[in-house]
Amino acid sequence: MSRNLDTTDPGQLLDAGASTCARAVNEGRVSAAALCETAIGRIEARDGAINAVVLRDFGRAREQAKGVDAARSRGERLPLAGVPMTVKESFNMAGLPTSWGLPPFRDFMPERDATAVERLKAAGAVILGKSNVPTALADWQSANAIHGRTVNPHDPARTPGGSSGGGAAALAAGMVALELGSDLYGSIRVPAHFCGVYGHKPSVGVLPSRGQDFPGTDLEPGDRPGVIGPLARCAEDLDLALDVLAGPEMPDAAAWQLQLVAPRHARLRDFRVLVLAEHPAAECATEMRQALDNVAARLQDAGAAVARKSDLLPDLQSLSKDYGTLVNTVLSVAQPGGSTTLSAHDWIRLMGRRDALRVQWRAFFDEFDALLCPPFGCAAFAHQDAADWNERSLKIDGRDTRFGAQGAWSTMASHAGLPATVAPLTKDAAGLPLGVQIIGPYLEDRTTVALARLLATA
Repeated sequence: MSRNLDTTDPGQLLDAGASTCARAVNEGRVSAAALCETAIGRIEARDGAINAVVLRDFGRAREQAKGVDAARSRGERLPLAGVPMTVKESFNMAGLPTSWGLPPFRDFMPERDATAVERLKAAGAVILGKSNVPTALADWQSANAIHGRTVNPHDPARTPGGSSGGGAAALAAGMVALELGSDLYGSIRVPAHFCGVYGHKPSVGVLPSRGQDFPGTDLEPGDRPGVIGPLARCAEDLDLALDVLAGPEMPDAAAWQLQLVAPRHARLRDFRVLVLAEHPAAECATEMRQALDNVAARLQDAGAAVARKSDLLPDLQSLSKDYGTLVNTVLSVAQPGGSTTLSAHDWIRLMGRRDALRVQWRAFFDEFDALLCPPFGCAAFAHQDAADWNERSLKIDGRDTRFGAQGAWSTMASHAGLPATVAPLTKDAAGLPLGVQIIGPYLEDRTTVALARLLATA
């Protein structure tokens, strides 16, 4: 917390983040109602040019804030007391449509909240509405035929990322203190990187995903490749969100409990880190590599053990290819005529290779505590309208590169279900944010968040 922070000023508290807001409400220094009105005022004043909060629910948000203040007067202390936030449009909220940006589902109204939304409300969060997404959540941009295009607050000619781009933009513009997103192919990590905020893709199975399904469906919890997770203004808030959201849902909750382990280390000098700026399947801009070089130097100066290569790394080219096959196969179930179908035998072989990959990563994390790499090979790119990714390209260091290849950076954590935290590092020559992706061992989410927090205070 800044020494100069006025802990009674709702605007300064909102800028400081969710943890600071909740402490102020619980200690009676500000009301949830005052925080709510400040956030509403900012959305009304700032969002017209950005188009991040596309479904506004201010009436119910005010009622939620009143309820939090009433609970406090009764002596209750809630972990997210009065925190103004948004959730990604793809999460079910009773009373608001869930379309995933698809016109046929423009008027689909779910009957109940997603499990994660229920937990946020129970913890005292004040949900102001929903944030924008790309069509079917299938882009690193956030534009669709229903709600239009969201732009990056740092440069309106550029994307905030996707598919949790609306939420990242709302955070970066100071409109909210917390966002609930989801991630399959970097959908939390890329927007966090592009907008200069924090984001966490949790280990598979840690956070409940029910109610963040394709409109009109209700899937049972299982070994899904996609996850849900928080975006925030500081690393402390990622930990707070994990406290509120983590844990099994029914029917698993009838028997299972979750206890996330503590971070491996409390000091930078104790970390063993591999810093990776090269990938066989994806380009990385010079400024992104320089940012990683600077992080490596900071870690070394702090006494951490830093390596730049390791024979323990899996085959990243094969990893990227396999995850692409897995995702396309899963998506083709909901999209008849999808581009990838596998025989049962091929699917079993694919799952076998994934299991072997998880064993490889366990061996890697016996020797290292974290892997640092780009979330994406460059800063936020200019808006692109071609629907077919094969018709798009990204200019990196003056060269045209394949647009879809950048998924290789997020795939490293996604395929094995590993936790990955994105933290802002610096800005490039154009003033655009650059972040770092911190990948850690399975179920050790606290370690990647802790390292992000330590880097911010180094």
